[in-house]
Amino acid sequence: MATSNGLPPEQQFAPVLAALATMHGNQDREAKHQATEYLEQFQKSPEAWTFGHAVLQSETIGVEAKLFAASTLKGKITYDIHQLPRDSLFSLRDSLISLLVHYRTGARPIRTQLCVCLAGLALQMLEWRNVIDLVVQTLGTDAQSLVVLLEFLTVLPEEVTEGRKVSLSEEELSHRTQELLTDNATRVLQILVQYAQVTGIDKPTPALVACLNSWLREIPCKDVVSTSLIDTLFAAFHNDGAFDEAVDCVCTMFRETREVDECMDVIEALYPRLIALRPKISEAADTEDLDMFKGFTRLFAEAGESWVVLIARMPAHFRELVHAIEECAKKDEGRDVISLTFNFWYDLKNYLVLEIYIDARMHYADVFARLVDIMINHLEYPKGDKSDLFDGDREYEEKFREFRHAMGDVLKDCCEVIGSADCLTKAFVRVQTWMEDYTKQTPENRAKFLGWQKLEAPLFSLRAMGRMVPADEDIILPQIMRLLVQLPEHEKVRFAATLVLGRYTEWTSKHPDYLEPQMNYIISGFQHGSKDVAQAAAMALKFFCQDCGKLLVDNITQLHEFYENVSPNLPLGSLYEITDGVAHVVASQPLAKTYDALMLFCSPIATRLMDKANTATDNDKKCKLADEIQLLTIFVQVVHPHVPEGQDNPMIRFWQGIVPVLSTILDGFVDFLPICEQVGRFYRSLLISYRTAMLPLLPEVANKLSTSFEKSHQGIFLWVSGTVIREFGDEEFTDQATRDSVYQFLQAQCLSMFRLLNNTHPKEIPDVIEDFFRFLADGIMFHPAKIIMSNLLQPIIEASLASLDLQQTEPLLSVLQFLRDLLAYGREAPPNSTYRKTPMEVRNAVKAAASTMGERITQRILSGLMYSFPSDCVTDSSGVMLELVELCPHQMIQWIKSTLELLPAGSVSPAEAQKFLGGVGTATSNKDWNKIRYTLRDFTAWYRRKNVTPRSQITGIAGTENPRFRFGG
Repeated sequence: MATSNGLPPEQQFAPVLAALATMHGNQDREAKHQATEYLEQFQKSPEAWTFGHAVLQSETIGVEAKLFAASTLKGKITYDIHQLPRDSLFSLRDSLISLLVHYRTGARPIRTQLCVCLAGLALQMLEWRNVIDLVVQTLGTDAQSLVVLLEFLTVLPEEVTEGRKVSLSEEELSHRTQELLTDNATRVLQILVQYAQVTGIDKPTPALVACLNSWLREIPCKDVVSTSLIDTLFAAFHNDGAFDEAVDCVCTMFRETREVDECMDVIEALYPRLIALRPKISEAADTEDLDMFKGFTRLFAEAGESWVVLIARMPAHFRELVHAIEECAKKDEGRDVISLTFNFWYDLKNYLVLEIYIDARMHYADVFARLVDIMINHLEYPKGDKSDLFDGDREYEEKFREFRHAMGDVLKDCCEVIGSADCLTKAFVRVQTWMEDYTKQTPENRAKFLGWQKLEAPLFSLRAMGRMVPADEDIILPQIMRLLVQLPEHEKVRFAATLVLGRYTEWTSKHPDYLEPQMNYIISGFQHGSKDVAQAAAMALKFFCQDCGKLLVDNITQLHEFYENVSPNLPLGSLYEITDGVAHVVASQPLAKTYDALMLFCSPIATRLMDKANTATDNDKKCKLADEIQLLTIFVQVVHPHVPEGQDNPMIRFWQGIVPVLSTILDGFVDFLPICEQVGRFYRSLLISYRTAMLPLLPEVANKLSTSFEKSHQGIFLWVSGTVIREFGDEEFTDQATRDSVYQFLQAQCLSMFRLLNNTHPKEIPDVIEDFFRFLADGIMFHPAKIIMSNLLQPIIEASLASLDLQQTEPLLSVLQFLRDLLAYGREAPPNSTYRKTPMEVRNAVKAAASTMGERITQRILSGLMYSFPSDCVTDSSGVMLELVELCPHQMIQWIKSTLELLPAGSVSPAEAQKFLGGVGTATSNKDWNKIRYTLRDFTAWYRRKNVTPRSQITGIAGTENPRFRFGG
């Protein structure tokens, strides 16, 4: 290790301590930023080793500086162990243990960091074999030293489990895990038992329980329950000091016993102790101790989830546990922890619906019946002020709304267990009872609508259970439907009832006698004073038209009149919903009437669009114009009935008159992105809905996409162009002349993009880059030989290299996935079904490109992995590297080696670099592609953690920068 120059640390490290003072003082942002950068760089230096020890050994330096010193040592041990001679690690170990002894009564955060330091050193110091014995022996056996020992033992499994932080191979990490954890499990259990005996079996400490929890993956639960530790652990539930740790630990034990057939002895030991805690549920609820109530709810719910198969197999034996979970759900008046039980009810339902557990289903039927009542009770809105039920607490309001939908899922589980009829009956009886009470009230009280929450909650439950009710239900639903349209007027009730009607439209389609009163009820909601009710009516109408469209085909004229009347006053979302609805009715028309129906609805929309286009002089009017274009897109997406081959397509005939309208609008607003996007989506919807039937419109659409991209440089036109490639690229459905024309279209779009890149850096247009390479991915799928054998290949690869400077995930993924697909054509087996075998001339062209450009691709990808790529790009980056390894194995090793030589001095030791190269080389020789992938992943991740900080100004390896893209075409 570096040696001190004899000065006290206050003088020797005065600049570091001054920077720390700046960080914690009342300094301006720039000063703190400079101090942070200085400290980050200092922590990487060899001198930081001396700083850490000197400051921690000082008696005069403050706690904040000592905590920074401990944190610095932790980072040095994790990432910079190579800076020390191997034989000095023993003195480092002894120094850390001495510091632990020194701080055994000091500040706990410093002590914790030192424990992490020692655990990290133990993981990497392969020659240190007697880790736990030496620490036990050195720390001593007094009470405070035992606490320090427990803290060290607690962090050791955590550090080993996260071993990929350090520079160990998979084999070394696996072997060290065996040595440090598995081989020491029995020894640690003995230490914990001895400690419990010293402190008192009935006096558990948080340190003891936390340590046991940390080792439960290594110490078998059957060994724990055979010792007095199990009594100590459950005693913690009567001890506030260790309660939270005990909940965590016992829940871990439950999870470790999920393999119930192998763990029955452990479960039988835990179960009676758990059930003995059930009275604590009432105690916590009665005393309103939320933390305690949450802890016990979690405890029982975790046990239920872990042993759910036993609960289904042995219902009588485990019924008490189910009752306890039910009690937790029932007594959670504040709805704070009931969600912890939801997974259990779902898991139990999944077993009970199986035929083999039919007896258990009958056994628990009463529990699920009560659960319906519990959930409906919890669905009730709070009884707050009429103008604001949540008293201004918007966070609580949003949480309540999300919570209601989660409870709705539990109601669905109940339907599957006890049948939808029984569940519906419970909700219906509540509505019926409320109505009976309401009719008995005086007119004055009826006007106040007191207790409306008890009416709205069962209505919400009816909506939540809708998916579980069969369309042929003829007992309860008819009564419900008759009652719904007669409910007294209240905004929340009207809103809930409207959504219930919208949820059961499939049932209504099988019971047309109920259609008219329901439709009248919904349509009258558009005249309601409440915006929420109108939005609910729009949603319900959409579902009615979708499911009952065939019943409404004769009412198309009335629907159009209604649509024209209400659409000007609706918010945009509701307008889209009713448009979707009426489009389904149009789609349900006989084919001979489709053209007229489209004309009825869409021609007025097109006329209004042209009128608005002529007056759209400011951004607000332009945005409204863009929003209304979506109305036509909805009709395109919905109205595409099957047309027999050879028969006139009425949809194409109609849209031939509309496409020029939108093309004219696009020409006038090609510089306004929202309109470009909406027209682009309209074109794309046409292509997807009508596919090759779009051939008569293809020249006009393709030409508009090409000229619009050239003028606007908006990625939306490349996105739609990819759809053209896909829909007209299949040889089975598209003739050769059309495919040739589509390829010429592809070339034109590529040339426009190259000209754009001549003057624009990819960082300025990340979205366009993403759309371009998604477009190329479609091109390489349907026209691989033409692209690979053409003069487009070189500039495409150059564009991809320039685009690897990006740091946004999706654009990078598009580039990497395209490169992977391109290089895959160098193999005999192609990446898709275009060929049975890749033609030799295509393979040779790809191999030649890989040989020529492979080093630059390797440099850019390694640079990105080490410095700038988001984590989601690692897999696809590895995919490109693997393709290069397979095509150019010997060159690839040299390319990696030359890239490592460009890294900053000291960032990677020669030994680490050689270890990485050796791992890749061996895996390449053995064609072990998975090993190459994880070796590359582990090394680059380790390098990044060690050398790159969030504030780092370096974004890549110096010398790997790509020259500016240049295209002379």
